[in-house]
Amino acid sequence: MGDTMRQQPDFECLFQRTSEQHGYFLRTQAEECGISRQLIRHHANSTNVLRIFRGVYRLKDYRSYPREEVVAAWLAVGKDVAVVSHESALDLHDLSDVIPNAAHLTVPRSMRNLPKLPGVKIHTTTRAFAAGDVVTREGMRVTSVARTIADAAAWGTGPEQIEMAVLQALDRGMTSRKRLEQEIADRSLRVKRLIGGAINRSLQ
Repeated sequence: MGDTMRQQPDFECLFQRTSEQHGYFLRTQAEECGISRQLIRHHANSTNVLRIFRGVYRLKDYRSYPREEVVAAWLAVGKDVAVVSHESALDLHDLSDVIPNAAHLTVPRSMRNLPKLPGVKIHTTTRAFAAGDVVTREGMRVTSVARTIADAAAWGTGPEQIEMAVLQALDRGMTSRKRLEQEIADRSLRVKRLIGGAINRSLQ
């Protein structure tokens, strides 16, 4: 009886999940709501549900979201391990005017068998995420402002964009000079000079 009860489709449960993820959901989340693969496939075939990536779906009539490709990629790679980062995180923090040409995600370097997804740039890192390195923005796990700026600078985002991000973040109180200085302490000399120079200019 208990197994039968758990298998009853609970669409309210699924809608709650999708509303937290801008209309997207994972097949595993649907199954946790008692919705079988067969039922998902039925709705996909009837165009009520759109299959975006393997195991990632979107409710067709859910309102659009300007960063949908980032949500879909984050879910596909693994919402509990992947973190939106680099230029995608700059965009989510509304820093600089960079326009990401891919959805940027960071995962631990130890991860294996990562999906190859079009329009997605996966970064791997051995720098463990400290407690303050990950924040929640628009329902997604995103690198903090300081880590975002340092990671983007290390990856090669344009110096003018990095300087703009530093000045905006400090002016808006989104991070502090001390936090930025701590973040770049063990980064490359190029990153230290770039971000350190922007910090100095913020004092002028």
